[in-house]
Amino acid sequence: MATGFLAKAASAVTLPVAPLYGAFLSYMIYHPPRRPHHKKPADLGLTSTDVNVPLNGQQGRGLHVWLIPGDTERVVVLGHGLGLSKSASLAQARLLSEAGYTVAMFDHRNHGKSVADRAGWGMSDRHTDDVVAVVRHMRSMDEYATARIAIYGFSISTFPSFYMLKREDCPVDAVIFDSGPALELAPLFRNFVAAGGVPIPGPLGAGPSRAVVETVASSAAVAMLRVQWPPPLGGAYERTPMLFLAGDLDTMIPASGVRALAERYPLAEVHTLPDTEHLQGIKTQPEMYAETVLGFLERTLKD
Repeated sequence: MATGFLAKAASAVTLPVAPLYGAFLSYMIYHPPRRPHHKKPADLGLTSTDVNVPLNGQQGRGLHVWLIPGDTERVVVLGHGLGLSKSASLAQARLLSEAGYTVAMFDHRNHGKSVADRAGWGMSDRHTDDVVAVVRHMRSMDEYATARIAIYGFSISTFPSFYMLKREDCPVDAVIFDSGPALELAPLFRNFVAAGGVPIPGPLGAGPSRAVVETVASSAAVAMLRVQWPPPLGGAYERTPMLFLAGDLDTMIPASGVRALAERYPLAEVHTLPDTEHLQGIKTQPEMYAETVLGFLERTLKD
């Protein structure tokens, strides 16, 4: 009882600084400590080439890409979850490569080996620019100039993968989303913070201080996006096939939120994976996952 009282007292003392720390966490969400690639394509028997994709026409370090060659007429561009790197998507890359697709795996800015970007505003456009840059780079290569291209996003980074459909000057043929996106933005950031996606030290991690930290961090993270969400129906949102994969045990981005978003768009299909938590579908339901993804791509990227 004494320990509980002391914890509450410490939380009350730190309450005045909780909003400041929450604001700091909102910045940290988009600028996390970099995780090294824990695996490379060669570790899974895949042959790849390292490619640098410039951003905004600038020379020098841009987005780091692993290009895994396959069918030059069918390309899949893979992202990764927030705070991770492209190595987290290697299982999906192997699935696609074994099915014959060319795979382009990239690190978002501030992740993996890609460029650092200290900006704290307009984050939706910045991360959407990452996806667009990789697609445009693939189309600039002679061997892939006429390829049909699909985008494959994961977790919170499914949002820029979805939002890039607003870029009418960079069309794609299909999109796949694993564990996101959802209709509402603020809950997913609250869930991300609550699940330990960013660190909350000592007394700030309990009682009223934690509640303030989570509220401020999630609200500020949404504001930093500067985004119109959900995107209105029209244009590519009416004509692009979409596949949403949602885990029925996902507490980060619940399946209900994914379905609420998907039902707004005419060519969207949602597959709920049983007994599956966030981003775990390829592990918990490997056969269902593979059949669903490859079946969708066969329908949408065929001639």
